[in-house]
Order: sequence, then structure tokens, then C-alpha cells
Amino acid sequence: MNKRAFDYTLLVVAIVLVMFGIVMVFSASFYYAENSANTGYDGYFYFKKQITGAAFGLVAMIALMFFDYNRLKKLRFWLLGVGALLMALVFVPGIGVELNGSRRWINLGIQLQPVELWKLALIIFMAAGISINKDKMKQFKYGMLPYLILLLISAGLLILQPNFSAIVTIALLTFVMMLVGGANLLQFGIMGVAGIGAGGVAMFATQYRADRIFAYLDPWAHADDKAYQTIQSLYSIGTGGLFGRGLGNSRQKFLYLPYGESDFIFAIIVEELGFVGGLVLLTVFGILIWRGVRIALRAPNAFGTMLATGVTALIAIQVFINVGVVTGLVPPTGVALPMISAGRTQLVTFMASIGILLNISRQREAA
Repeated sequence: MNKRAFDYTLLVVAIVLVMFGIVMVFSASFYYAENSANTGYDGYFYFKKQITGAAFGLVAMIALMFFDYNRLKKLRFWLLGVGALLMALVFVPGIGVELNGSRRWINLGIQLQPVELWKLALIIFMAAGISINKDKMKQFKYGMLPYLILLLISAGLLILQPNFSAIVTIALLTFVMMLVGGANLLQFGIMGVAGIGAGGVAMFATQYRADRIFAYLDPWAHADDKAYQTIQSLYSIGTGGLFGRGLGNSRQKFLYLPYGESDFIFAIIVEELGFVGGLVLLTVFGILIWRGVRIALRAPNAFGTMLATGVTALIAIQVFINVGVVTGLVPPTGVALPMISAGRTQLVTFMASIGILLNISRQREAA
């Protein structure tokens, strides 16, 4: 194993995304925050949270850049246990925070969203397990069963919150890591079909999720209720044109587009910076994902390969789902755009993940 320079392209791209996210969160959130009791009528509410998230994230990223990623393998059970405990705390009165009918946050002096930490703990745990059993991955007992059990546990905890979007994200992440890890293709196919079937049943198990699917299939017929957010998002994108209205000049952020600072921030970006701005942002994400894949391919051991694969896959999955929802290509569900959307926990977690990637890149094999 050779110690080399960090992947500075990845580092620069990540910092650019974080800084751009801070600017766009401020632009997208100021009017709403200034007129909302939830924020104390503080126009800088989300901006300040994003700044503090970036500061904590920078500390985490730098620390993990120099923390040998191989040591995470020994910590995998502790990390998974802490993640599970935090996930359970959302149901504890006085600690769990309920918002819009969901219990997805906890207050430990600072508000956290445990599922974001759980995703990273799962990646580390799966990367360790797959690397240890890399010669047994074709066997169902070692290749798929442990991770399917973890997926079921995750789904059980998340369905109670409820947080269906996180279930979808974690399911896709789990299957990507199992596939790359060498799971039996026949078993993978069977479990994949079963998973899609279970997901379809879950979508129609409750009325509000079924309504979302029907609204997705014909949004204009539900423009005033179930598809309101999607339609407003499309208006935002459409009025952006080629070069946009200009930074800070979005009209949809004036209480027309809900969650414009978080789940639908990409729509505000395109409205203000146009098709060109949106395309540039997606290109930057493409560069980040390419560097992640490159690091996975050059990692000095199986654990590094799987760890980089998991982190890169999670970023790619969330970018795809978020942009898909905003543009109406995917049924509406709440998934953050990595390092861009408002959200302190997701920002810190993704920056920490970038730190892990950078550490792996430093220990990469010679090209």
C-alpha cells in the first residue's frame, strides 16, 4: 500500500458543492423563513443552520481524511449500534421531534436526523462484511441474507416514522452494494423482483401513498392538491429558460413551492440559473461520482473498494431520486440533494463520507 496525495479533484468539487449549496439555501429559504413562525420569523434561519452544518462537516471531513479508513472495520458494530439507538430515539417522548406527522428527528441539544447517520453506518457495516466474506458472497447465507435482514430492520424502523423515501434509498443502496460485492446473480434477481413487489404493495398500503402514485401518473388532474408541489416545481423549471431569471430572482420561492430550500431546491436552482445552470450542477455531480468510482477501483483492499462503492452509490442514488422527483420523472418523495439541500445532518454526513473517500484515495494502488 502506497501513501499518495489525496484526490484533490474530489476535494475541490466537494467544497464547491457545499459553498454553492449555502448560497442556494439562502436564496431559496429567506422569504419563507422570514414569514414563518417555525423559524421565529428569522430570514437567516436556514442559512445559519447550513453554515454551522458546513463548519461541523468540514471538521468531520478533515478528521476522516487522516483517519485510516481500515480502522472503521473494527468499529462497524459500534457504529451500527449507535445508529440503531439514534433511530430508536425518535420514538422517545421528549427526545423525538414530530413534524408534519412524521417522527424523523431527535433533539439532543442539537437537532439531528438519525437516518442520515444510519445510512453511513450501514455502508461501513456492509463494506466490512462483504470484504470479510468476499470468497463466500455467492452463498445466500453470506452474500445476501445478513444484508436483507438489515434492510428489513431498517424498513421496520423507518415505516414507523414514517419515512418511505429513506426505505427506497437504503434498499437501492443495499442492492447496489450486494451486486458489486459479488452476490449470486440468480439470487440477486429473485430478491430484486421480490423487493420491487414488496415496494409496490407498500406504496398502495396506505391511502396517502396511493394518492401520490395516482397524482404522479396524472399530475395535471391533481394540480390543486396531491400534485401541487410537482406542478409548482415544473413551473419553476419552465420559467427558468436557458439562463434563468438570475440568482436570487426566483418567484416560486415566494411561498408557491413548498420545501424549495430542501427537497425541491433543484427547481429553484434551475429557475434562477436556467437549464445551463442545472446542467453545470449535474456535471459537477457527475465528476464527483466519477472520482468516487475511480477511487473504488483503485482501493488497496476489498474493504476500501466496498466502502467507496457505498458512499458513491448513495450520492448517485440521492441525486437521481431528487432530480427525478423535481422534474416529475419519479413519484414524489422527500430525498435531499447531497450537500446542496438544507439540512444540517445530511450535510455533515455527506462531508464526512467525502473525507472517507479522500482517505481511501490517499492509500490507492498505483494506476
